[in-house]
Amino acid sequence: MGGDQASVGQGTYGRRPLMVMGGLFFVIGFVTWLNGPLITFVQVAFGLGPVGAFLVPLCFYLSYLVCAFPAMAVARWTGLRGGISLALAIMAGGTLLFGECVGRLWYPGALGGLSVLGAGLTLLQVTVNPYVTLLGAPGRAAGRIAIMGIANKVSGIIAPVVFSLLVMPDIGGVVARLAAAVDGGQRAGVLAAFARAVVVPYRGLALVLLLAAVGLRHAGLPALCLPAPRMPAAMRRMPVRAWVGVGIVFVYVGVEVMAGDGIGLYGRGMGLSLGSVRFLTSLTLGAMLAGYGVGTLVVPARCGVARYLAGSAALGIVLCLVAACLQGAGSVACIALLGLANAMMMPIVFPLVLHAAGDRQDRAAALLVMAFSGGAVMPQVFALLIGPVGMQVAFIGLMTGSYLLIGLYALVLSAWAAHPVTKGLGSGA
Repeated sequence: MGGDQASVGQGTYGRRPLMVMGGLFFVIGFVTWLNGPLITFVQVAFGLGPVGAFLVPLCFYLSYLVCAFPAMAVARWTGLRGGISLALAIMAGGTLLFGECVGRLWYPGALGGLSVLGAGLTLLQVTVNPYVTLLGAPGRAAGRIAIMGIANKVSGIIAPVVFSLLVMPDIGGVVARLAAAVDGGQRAGVLAAFARAVVVPYRGLALVLLLAAVGLRHAGLPALCLPAPRMPAAMRRMPVRAWVGVGIVFVYVGVEVMAGDGIGLYGRGMGLSLGSVRFLTSLTLGAMLAGYGVGTLVVPARCGVARYLAGSAALGIVLCLVAACLQGAGSVACIALLGLANAMMMPIVFPLVLHAAGDRQDRAAALLVMAFSGGAVMPQVFALLIGPVGMQVAFIGLMTGSYLLIGLYALVLSAWAAHPVTKGLGSGA
């Protein structure tokens, strides 16, 4: 067994662990929020259509479905703290593999690197979110996770801009040179030079992740574990409210990925240039950052979690309907503003499900991470629907339906308000 062998009570551990975790979320934001510009990049580098380009989030998020329970088994062996360090090391390996394969224009290898990166992130998710949840009172868990989200989204705003400026400073010129190429050799030379620009930045990113893995082992963080089950496995069942929450996380992650990573393709469909769509992910994340700021002030001090979640879903529906009525940059701006609606959904639902699971918190954490595979499914459904129904209808239809489901879940939460777990989280206890 690893260093976190004993369960530690949910006390207050001061600001230092939260600051370390915030720094960690900032670092991993550079990895997790590069998929948006990467979709644009691989479309050009490998000559792909929407379905092929959206293999990027498919491989990335499908790892959550495949690796969640193995990752939880590893986390039981290493402890939450040790699992976080191991996850960072695996992520460093996947990042390095991805960059090297892209530099050699080998798309299957690049997708394999993303799968390894996703496996590392799976282990990170089953350890770091429960770890942050256990750092204080359950009623304040949404606020703590929101603070982590702020650090992650600040990094996510910066990362696509840095990636675009380092790797795709003249993507429009590259497309023009490819179109003007007179033979296959000239075209191959243009693509090789374009793809090689990825290698050095990804080597640097892998080094940062590896240093973070080593540094975290010496950061003096408290040893925390999920509560040990108090009854035999055959007698333990997750409550229905926990299962419903897992399903909502599946829907929500699909919505978040569509708004953050799919906005580039949507922007192209709305007539924006390749040079412009490189930065659209940063706009969505900027809106999410504003949403976190509002949410940390309002939830749960001034507004219960169910009411705030319902309001967020309603805002998402309104923005989708307005986007459907507009064209061009106006419609794209509405999609970017969905980040404002999305911001507090995960901070509300994740700790709620984790605490509702009772003795099955380990299983709930794994299922919640498996639900992140919604980020693999929804973009592929969107890409497949573009041909039959069109870009805008496919995007708006999927997003609106998803927000309706999340809003319905918020109403169900209100019906469960008398339950001690829900009541405590909603009141800020």
